[in-house]
Amino acid sequence: MTDDSTRPPAKTGGAYAHYVLIVLVIVYVFNFIDRNILSILSEEIQRDLGVTDAQMGFLYGTVFAVFYAVFGIPLARFADVWTRRSLISVGLLFWSAMTALSGFARSFASLTTFRIGVGVGEASASPAAFSMLSDYYPPRLRSTVLGIYSSGVYIGGGIGLFLGGFVMETWNAWYPVVQDAPLQIKGWQAAFLAVGVPGVLMALWVRTLREPVRGISEGIVGEVHPSPFRVLGTELAAMLPVVNLVGLRRAGASIPVNLLAAAGIAGTGALLTWWLGSVVQWIALGTGVYVVFSWAQSLKGRDPATFAMIFRSRGMVFTMLAFPTLAFVTYGVGYWTAPLLLRLHDVSAAEVGMYIGLGGAAGGLLGVSLGGMLGDRLKTWHPAGRLLVGFWAVAGTTPLVIWMVYTDNLMTAYILNFAHHLFSAAWPGIPPSTAADLVLPRMRAVASAYYILVNTMIGLAMGPFVMGKLSDLYAAGGLEGAEALRAAIVSGLGIFALTIVLLVLAWRALPADEASRLQRARDAGEVVSPAGA
Repeated sequence: MTDDSTRPPAKTGGAYAHYVLIVLVIVYVFNFIDRNILSILSEEIQRDLGVTDAQMGFLYGTVFAVFYAVFGIPLARFADVWTRRSLISVGLLFWSAMTALSGFARSFASLTTFRIGVGVGEASASPAAFSMLSDYYPPRLRSTVLGIYSSGVYIGGGIGLFLGGFVMETWNAWYPVVQDAPLQIKGWQAAFLAVGVPGVLMALWVRTLREPVRGISEGIVGEVHPSPFRVLGTELAAMLPVVNLVGLRRAGASIPVNLLAAAGIAGTGALLTWWLGSVVQWIALGTGVYVVFSWAQSLKGRDPATFAMIFRSRGMVFTMLAFPTLAFVTYGVGYWTAPLLLRLHDVSAAEVGMYIGLGGAAGGLLGVSLGGMLGDRLKTWHPAGRLLVGFWAVAGTTPLVIWMVYTDNLMTAYILNFAHHLFSAAWPGIPPSTAADLVLPRMRAVASAYYILVNTMIGLAMGPFVMGKLSDLYAAGGLEGAEALRAAIVSGLGIFALTIVLLVLAWRALPADEASRLQRARDAGEVVSPAGA
């Protein structure tokens, strides 16, 4: 907030707030175009680079998720002290460039490296966007607004499938002999270039948005931080293994406890590797879990109030665990539906991408928007009413997904793909709006990043990989490729039993935690102004 052209608005709502919401939805669309395009390109990448289902699940899920989640924490903390629109703009520029560079990958290792870059860049967007929108709109509309923002997941995912399949098929038709293509680029590489380059221009548009006053929507306006980049440096240092030990000692955290946790994580990873193989998967995931544990230790010493509001709220903890188990299915089914239909039917990637992509986009847009509005309406009836949307998602997703993967009629599968998104996409606006209700304004971006971190580690890092790994195991046991993948997807739905248990626990704890928000903050040492009382 340093120049007149970006002077912040003094109140919430209005036409400009709607304009910002539209722009940020478009940013999220780019986020998921770049992320989800890998699904429709999967079969050609596997043939070209010679990789398995589990490796593709690792590439789409784990390798992206770990870096997305780990860098999400320091970038979210940065968003709490720096200009949020600038952070989103820089992140969009970076991840778009990494997506474009994926078009020059010639090996699985190089493609993995660029996908790491995409994950780091995309980590900048949602915590800052959640925080901005929470200041542009009043709390009573929070779930609706964040649900609309979350529609970018499904619009972008759908466009990514459609555009990726179209570009790949068109390029391959133009250049059937790869040596004749410009720079000897193949169809899947051209698709990465086609979706990456426009994001660079979008980054310039985002930079023109006005920054809202932090906390204005609730009358809890904080001071502008004098050294935001120092905060970023401190948070990054807290996340880096070995270097983080210095920060932990300065924060007064226990080094023996940290090392004991590291040993436990390493031992668990070794057992999982012995049992399931896939050593790189468990090394990556274990590193992510250790870094998150270390960050939480450091946060407890550096900002005990924020730590208490996040980790000592049972309502927060159970809510932030329940919805990522839904994401496990959402990401897993979302990634593997297109490859499954390509294996089951004699159909082109362009056709599958069009019907699955546009059906998922339309169903997801309706589902997430209606789910957000329903959540806000239910909250007026009961303090934990928004959580009922989670039960709704489980009840509708389960039968429709099973029907979709087992039907022999391709058009029926397309229709069911649209239908299940009305339920499976209903919930994304609920956890971030609930997190915003349970913390103070200065903590919103970090609380959102904590949710995104857990959601990413459980949903994205595990969902696609586990279903891919199960597919490989079923195939090794004698099932044909398509049948193995079918069985893997249905097996993944079993996690919904855990979802129900966690939602019930969250329902019981949430009302008291929300009602005591300000008192819990004061008890943790936070100075809360009378305006926020």
